[in-house]
Amino acid sequence: MIQNEKIKNSNELEFAIFCIENVAARLGVDAERVYQAFTQKSDILNGYIVPEYEILHTQSLDYIVEDILDVMKERGVEV
Repeated sequence: MIQNEKIKNSNELEFAIFCIENVAARLGVDAERVYQAFTQKSDILNGYIVPEYEILHTQSLDYIVEDILDVMKERGVEV
């Protein structure tokens, strides 16, 4: 089980914003809605994106977005 982690540095913060903005673009919704889905409706931000930063940030944009969309689907998170 992945632990909840807070953002520790500017690289993780920039990556979190990158993920939110690109998922929002793929879904055609406002980034604020994605942020709320990742923080208020689920723990995707601190329970997946931040703990998996070291692995995820080395992947392609398409891989990252698809991976996060899969996590959203698995967890029943909608924006």
